[in-house]
Amino acid sequence: MRRWLAGAALAVALAPDPADCAVLRWANDYDVRSLDPYAGRETFQRSFDSNIYEPLVRRSRDLALEPALAESWKELAPDRWRFVLRQGVVFQDGTPLTADDVLFSLTRARAPGSKIAGIVATIAEARALDDRTIEFTTNGPDPRLLDRLSEWPIMSRRWCEAHDAAAPADLARSEVNYAADHADGTGPFLLEERVPDARTVLAANPRWWDKREHNLDRVIFTPLADPGALAAGLEGGSLDMIYDVPSQDIDRIAAQPGFRIIEGPSLTTIFLGFDEWRSELLDSSVKGRNPYKDRRVREAFARAIDEGTIIAKVMRGHATPAGLLVPPGIEGYDRALDVRPPYDPAAARRLLAAAGYANGFATGMDCPTDRYLNDEAVCAEIVSMLAKVGIKVNLVAQGRAAFFAKIIPPPPQGMQTSFYLMGWSAQGYDAEGVLDTLAATRDAARREGDFNIAGYSNPKLDALLARIRGETDPKARQALLRDALALLKSDAAYIPLHRQDFVWAARGTVDLVQRGDGSFPLRFVRMK
Repeated sequence: MRRWLAGAALAVALAPDPADCAVLRWANDYDVRSLDPYAGRETFQRSFDSNIYEPLVRRSRDLALEPALAESWKELAPDRWRFVLRQGVVFQDGTPLTADDVLFSLTRARAPGSKIAGIVATIAEARALDDRTIEFTTNGPDPRLLDRLSEWPIMSRRWCEAHDAAAPADLARSEVNYAADHADGTGPFLLEERVPDARTVLAANPRWWDKREHNLDRVIFTPLADPGALAAGLEGGSLDMIYDVPSQDIDRIAAQPGFRIIEGPSLTTIFLGFDEWRSELLDSSVKGRNPYKDRRVREAFARAIDEGTIIAKVMRGHATPAGLLVPPGIEGYDRALDVRPPYDPAAARRLLAAAGYANGFATGMDCPTDRYLNDEAVCAEIVSMLAKVGIKVNLVAQGRAAFFAKIIPPPPQGMQTSFYLMGWSAQGYDAEGVLDTLAATRDAARREGDFNIAGYSNPKLDALLARIRGETDPKARQALLRDALALLKSDAAYIPLHRQDFVWAARGTVDLVQRGDGSFPLRFVRMK
């Protein structure tokens, strides 16, 4: 087990907290995979790391864009922006933030192993006018530049280079570097102790540049793989907050004095994906061809799934059916499109027969056990439903680290799955990000389709995306986004299932903010 503890904080970390010290003790069913903010785009990791590292532009309590490390900006031309850095900002080690750190961070974000290269892909050139001023030139107009910048944390050149972490370690290759278990950010919290898979301790940053809304002195995060241990820790008094709450524990916790359930709609859509690019599947009874290349097969799967039963039986009502990969409130969303195909096993059988699979076929399926609410149970229900139309599914359910290592390996081998369940959050409140990441034809040079695991490729959709990226008229852009979502839906490229609610639980002594993007910003937490 790797362990890191700041020498200066050793006595503090091991000693009991003073009575007047505000400490938040919270848990999740999984540890943050890396403290390197460029090593992944998973919501939980991005959320945790954002307490230490900050972007030029951030999101407020209600997810509105607001200044962060950049105190101001100006659009000089449709493809040129100027940002002025905030004065007096220092990293954890005391090094002042300068424009050079921003330029370095751009290079690092594009380095091998980075999982955020797509975020900065539209920046063609960056130059420092002085220590506090940077100009970005983009590849044509980019109406989403501020949205993108809100997802790009800035790192210290001096610290990264001093610790041989000038490039991020590639989690897909099981690489680890100094930045994975150490940190040097500008954010509201400092890393005090890190024991992977056991304990991560943060301390309030006394030199943080912003007004302090929280009243926390320390934060102790504990990953608990056993879902039952989450509720037990909260109810037993060893935890103040848990994220997320197992469905079977929600009603019991809500009924107890001194506890509360915090629930709200999320931007995360749970969906099914297929291997749509191999000529023959890795795990299937069908040889010599790939049934998932046939749209009729994908539609058959969609019609064979009774999402109403999944929501009632497995999710216990804590989800909403989804017909699109983006939820309401997102640019491009159209309620008329957000309708699932009706549950119709007979129609599913007819579609399979028309595609040449009247007797069905066998296929593998990969599913995480600890990433999404009730993920393994959802997969098991889908297996049962598909069996009724002749599809025999070999379900492989595993922890999220093994799951993502299998379905998102680096080139050249590509994903090692035939059929899988995953979720994606519509960050930036715009459908372009989801389409660019999940549906654009994969292009490593342009950093498009970074998480298009399915290998889906449609020239018509790519052409629409090219127009969307440069469209600055809001109404025209909304229409283009709607057309792109409609095309993706008609192709049955993915099968949206539902949008899970965020369900957290806390003691009555904790005041917190639950945002629709799934993040847990500690800067808004107050202990009563």
